[in-house]
Amino acid sequence: MLKKFNDYELALLIAKSVKELGGNVYFVGGYVRDKLLGINNKDIDIEVHGITNVQLESVLDNIGERIFFGENFGVYSLKGTSIDIAMPRKEKQTGVKHTNFEITVDPFMGTYNACKRRDFTINALMQDVLTGEIIDHFNGQYHLKNKIIKHISDETFIEDPLRVLRAAQFAARFEFKIDEETINLCKKMDITTLPKERIETELKKALIKSKKPSIFFEELRKMNQLDYWFKELKDLIGVEQNPIYHSEGDVWVHTMKVLDEGVKFLKKINNQYYFLLSCITHDFGKYVCTKIIDGKIKSINHEIEGIPLVKSFLNRITYEKDLIKYVLNMTKLHMRPHTLANAKASIKATNKMFDESVDPIALICLANADRNGSISIDKHESNDKFLYKRLNIYYEYMSRPFVTGLDLIENGLIPNSNFSLILNYAHKLRLSGVKKETALKQTLAYARNLK
Repeated sequence: MLKKFNDYELALLIAKSVKELGGNVYFVGGYVRDKLLGINNKDIDIEVHGITNVQLESVLDNIGERIFFGENFGVYSLKGTSIDIAMPRKEKQTGVKHTNFEITVDPFMGTYNACKRRDFTINALMQDVLTGEIIDHFNGQYHLKNKIIKHISDETFIEDPLRVLRAAQFAARFEFKIDEETINLCKKMDITTLPKERIETELKKALIKSKKPSIFFEELRKMNQLDYWFKELKDLIGVEQNPIYHSEGDVWVHTMKVLDEGVKFLKKINNQYYFLLSCITHDFGKYVCTKIIDGKIKSINHEIEGIPLVKSFLNRITYEKDLIKYVLNMTKLHMRPHTLANAKASIKATNKMFDESVDPIALICLANADRNGSISIDKHESNDKFLYKRLNIYYEYMSRPFVTGLDLIENGLIPNSNFSLILNYAHKLRLSGVKKETALKQTLAYARNLK
């Protein structure tokens, strides 16, 4: 039966059945908000009022295979769909942690009280599934029209510290302004007890879904909420740069510009979240190594000196090892593309750079975002032609036959403690464009010399 219906049609079907029992069904949350903003949102959330949970379960069982997410939460779905079906509920804070809430379902609490428990007025909008009537108890439509993020209740808002991150995330996604009263409340909230998974979820949304993700961090700065989760980023505030190359301002200003420039390259990028994190971390090292030398502001080796700071930051917000490896690699190499291009470096040098990179195309894009994020009186010509030409050469070299471990064994070498050293030597020959036959002879000679 479900194969005949999409999620919207299922919502209508559920609403009609609930109506026959004396209840009402409403679209809620982001679905209504995005619909009014003209944004396509495939995630449909509905809330069922005026019938018991037993009655709702009977309705759902007549439609498909019901999925239940917990007795206390009153949230259901139907197998094979992505629709979320909830009943109104009350929440009471029982501790300081994000998860310390006592939740009870109350299908007869009414739309006003159901909306009051939500975070922002733009997320408290409801729409009757059958009639299309918008239920707006807290002026959400006015705030949508005027691009304002405003909390609903002083009392309930502060119970959930994640809302600090959500306010900044929505401001970045929709380029809205956070109401001053909401900012003042956020200043008082302790976000240090939040689990890193929740922080990363909001961070990821802010980066991937925003045209100007810098707004996320600028709003957190206004709230004085950078200290714990984004300490290394906050430390960039006030770190001066050489005005000849960075007349845009301090390292914080530069990093925010690089982040927004990075968004423009996302169509070329496979790991977009990883890439944008690299835009954030690329100059962390300037905090520890910026000095005045001979009357000039310099940050020598900042791409290397920043690695411990990047590690500390990433370990605080994520468990994902591949992400950490990617961002550390990009941070370390971000200066090299333009350095080599400006010097018209050898093919061997650019091959070595691309071979060391976790994603050569992303590395070029990061280098370009870094350059575009500065306002320099020295207008450099684009290095793209040089870099992409060299990247094609690297790919061509890598497609050629090359010396393998099996080749070495077949020629009499026995794997030992020097074997990886010998393979590394063979790989260097490969990067230099040496043909396999010649490279094998040279590698075997190298192995004999090691003995």
